[in-house]
Amino acid sequence: METIILFGPLVGAIICGFGWRLIGEKAAMVTTTALVFLACLLSWVVFCGYDGHVAQIPVLRWISSGTLAAEWAIRLDRLTAIMLIVVTTVSAFVHLYSFGYMDHDPEWREGEVYKPRFFAYLSFFTFAMLSLVTADNLLQMFFGWEGVGVASYLLIGFYWRKPSANAAAIKAFIVNRVGDFGFMLGIFALYFLVDSIQFDDIFREAPILAETELSFLWGEWNAANLVGLLLFIGAMGKSAQLFLHTWLPDAMEGPTPVSALIHAATMVTAGVFLVSRMSPLYEFAPDAKTFVVIIGASTAFFAATVGLVQNDIKRVIAYSTCSQLGYMFAAAGVGVYSAAMFHLLTHAFFKALLFLGAGSVIHAMHHEQDMRNYGGLREKIPLTFWAMMIGTLAITGVGIPLTSIGFAGFLSKDAIIESTWAAGTGAGNYAFWLLVVAAAFTSFYSWRLMFLTFFGKPRGDRHAHEHAHESPPVMLVPLGVLSLGAILSGMVWYGAFFGDHERLTEFFHMPSAHAEAAEGATHGAPAHEAPAHGEAAPLSAYGAIYMAPDNHVIEHAHEAPAWVKVAPFVAMLLGLGLAYLFYIVNPSLPRRLAETHRPLYLFLLNKWYFDEAYDFLFVRPARWVGAFLWKKGDGAVIDGTINGVALGVVPRVTRALSRAQSGYLFHYALAMVLGVVVLVTWLTISGGAK
Repeated sequence: METIILFGPLVGAIICGFGWRLIGEKAAMVTTTALVFLACLLSWVVFCGYDGHVAQIPVLRWISSGTLAAEWAIRLDRLTAIMLIVVTTVSAFVHLYSFGYMDHDPEWREGEVYKPRFFAYLSFFTFAMLSLVTADNLLQMFFGWEGVGVASYLLIGFYWRKPSANAAAIKAFIVNRVGDFGFMLGIFALYFLVDSIQFDDIFREAPILAETELSFLWGEWNAANLVGLLLFIGAMGKSAQLFLHTWLPDAMEGPTPVSALIHAATMVTAGVFLVSRMSPLYEFAPDAKTFVVIIGASTAFFAATVGLVQNDIKRVIAYSTCSQLGYMFAAAGVGVYSAAMFHLLTHAFFKALLFLGAGSVIHAMHHEQDMRNYGGLREKIPLTFWAMMIGTLAITGVGIPLTSIGFAGFLSKDAIIESTWAAGTGAGNYAFWLLVVAAAFTSFYSWRLMFLTFFGKPRGDRHAHEHAHESPPVMLVPLGVLSLGAILSGMVWYGAFFGDHERLTEFFHMPSAHAEAAEGATHGAPAHEAPAHGEAAPLSAYGAIYMAPDNHVIEHAHEAPAWVKVAPFVAMLLGLGLAYLFYIVNPSLPRRLAETHRPLYLFLLNKWYFDEAYDFLFVRPARWVGAFLWKKGDGAVIDGTINGVALGVVPRVTRALSRAQSGYLFHYALAMVLGVVVLVTWLTISGGAK
């Protein structure tokens, strides 16, 4: 079953990409979609029937070189099961949605076969992502990691005639390579330290790494902290965290279904999955965890501020994605990996819903994406309106305070904010306040999107408004299914992801670290029976996630005072109230405020000038070096000197040597005699004739 889940999308990609001429475009697209839906169905069977124990399912013998052994195997635990349903569910409905959306693609040209290529890319991405989340070792994970990078490059640049799409694809590829370099260094370091890249071997050695010093660059580093930092740099690139985030908004140049699949629910969550997967290592790397918290909280705040002033509907949701990923990393950084995965799960539903809803709006408005040209659409596209409303209620965190009743984002986001407060550290307090402020900003820009799009009077192209129409059923069905997830997923799985320790242990098969600590076990020893150094540990010893015996953050979060639990809800109301004032009560207020505080407005509109700074620091120097090597190296040295020598000297030498080939026998005899004389003379002088 697990093998079908993994390789089904790959088979679909091959059939659709290479066999569509034999079976036809429509049949190829249907085949690909059917195989992804099959993988989705089986993934839910695995998730619901999972018994809690870690299992390894061998697929093939892959690499064996010296002590490096990497078999391709499927690691099945609760973490894998969660990611399976996230990836396949979103992918399946994105495939279905694409039937309607791509039918009216304005970039399509007569005689161009682009649909099979698009569906093949989608399925290939799904396979690569499944390879990543089912990996049993770091090399297999890196294969999937790079596979989704290639797929994202192909999908972001799918409209290859648009220079902006090509530039966005290249930008995403290059920025991710920066993060991937850190990931590779982390893999190399672990292999150097542990002599293995298998997860269980690394987890078993985590306490030893915490006591090991490693020389790197300018000094000595704690091995666990260094490896944790390097792995997180890889996660920063893939999950668009601060400093490596610049590729994500530009990636909106791809078709809207791509945005929903890659940049809302799947690829960008790979970094969160990596940190959660490596939780047995991060629990022994406190400095690395602190860095994760600070970057995550800073990203959540930064992206939320930029989202306040964006006008492209897809870019608003893109910065929202960036911000929500920061929440997940903040939770993982304080050691509550289950809360990070909880928000990852709920976010997949409501963010995919928002992206696909935005695609339905764009479809209705003849591919206009500027929200300033919308207005009054709720009567034109009522089903899309209600789907977007559900997604907005979920992302802004609407629910009943001090209860576990509410939309998906209400429960998962509050769990993260309460966890950062409960951490009781400087980084935790920093994250708590930034995340509360980010929650207010999230509410403001989310309701701003709703008010500008669906309320007020129509703006912009009157013809587009008059002919706006609801999307076809093939696009509305995915919105309906994802709406159910955005409503129910938080309430259904709140206890499993953020309940008491017994519930977490049951759901994740998490080591009973707290019970073990009470019995006097040493810090960091895995649950059940901790193996001695050098002995093989049973796979079930580590479960899906691991929390050190002194990690009591979840217990403290449950005991948080009422003001902590209510703070996100108050922040949501504040954002809603301001958005209502700005865009319903007094629509002229935003313009006046922007004019009054123009420097701040331009600062946010230009995304804190990160792109300009990177252009000045990296892009321009790289171009200067390239131009210098081209003109001075290639032009002056190679063309001017080397080619000059080749064109001037070599022909002369060739002509001189060619004269020796006269064809006369006495010339050759003379050359032989002279050669013998030179040889005898050299042997005599060198003493070789003794």
